[in-house]
Amino acid sequence: MIKTAIAGTVLALASAFPALDGWVAQGWASGALLTVEDSTGTRADAAGEARVGGYFRIGSATKTFVATVVMQLVDEGRVGLDDPVDRYVAGVPNGDRMTVRQVLNHTSGLYDYAHETGYSTNRWRGADRFRTYRPQELLDVAFAHAPYFKPWEEGWHYSNTNYIVAGMLIERVTGRMYGDEVRSRILRPLGLTHTIVPGQWAGLPYPHARGYTEVDGRLVDATLMNPSLDWAAGEMISTADDLNRFFDALLGGRLTSQASLAAMRQTREDTGTIFAYGLGLQRFDLPCGRSVWGHGGELIGYLTYATRADGGRLATLSYNPLPPKVPADAVIGLFTSVYC
Repeated sequence: MIKTAIAGTVLALASAFPALDGWVAQGWASGALLTVEDSTGTRADAAGEARVGGYFRIGSATKTFVATVVMQLVDEGRVGLDDPVDRYVAGVPNGDRMTVRQVLNHTSGLYDYAHETGYSTNRWRGADRFRTYRPQELLDVAFAHAPYFKPWEEGWHYSNTNYIVAGMLIERVTGRMYGDEVRSRILRPLGLTHTIVPGQWAGLPYPHARGYTEVDGRLVDATLMNPSLDWAAGEMISTADDLNRFFDALLGGRLTSQASLAAMRQTREDTGTIFAYGLGLQRFDLPCGRSVWGHGGELIGYLTYATRADGGRLATLSYNPLPPKVPADAVIGLFTSVYC
């Protein structure tokens, strides 16, 4: 069932996106929701345990909020995009020759601490999922490993470590917690009242679908977790409506200067993934030849894709995967039906 606002009236309509029901029926997901907005209105649908308007963990879509704050600091002249990062954060390997830009677009070469055993929120961690981590702990884990490549070498490697550094940069420059900067610069001005920087809080607001994972051949409830292990790389919680509003404001040029937005949209094409990567932004090229911008995110039990086409249409998908998970071509097919 969906609810669509037309001329101030909320109407209950038949399922707008039957694919979501199919994902649940086939056991690919325990819940899924999708909200699409354009000039004609809003269409929203949910299946399984998910509810329209429900909260979910957005994972790495947090990175776009963090990159936006950094770019605002660039616009204010407080940060130089091509300054060495050690001007703002001490102790980063090769930080004297690594730029802020390279941190934001994953060309720094920094080792991803989340690849270390027990340091990924995409995997079951037992009782450790309630442990609190400090950002410096995460950097210590990363910096104990050799980088993937030197920042002056040509390379690209997605690394959550970059956005721990970016979060610390925000704090060093502003003297405030990065989450406070996200709230004051983005959430409050845009009225994103359903978007949260949770810190050490292990829960989610209601309503929300539960997240599951498989442990020793059985499903376990993985909903509750202290997200400080992801911090500025992926801790945030939001809703589809709020993410659509955020990406519309950002990509519509209302949160940064045009020059900064253009820099965010300058992508690396050599990622070897389904996306090209800019500064905290991903570009997804659809089979029909159209491209959409946004960011995906994953935390155990939750997968999210928040996207916007340059024509203004927005679509945010969140679902709770079950083994064997939703096939990639099914996700691409859903977005193709929305945008193509």
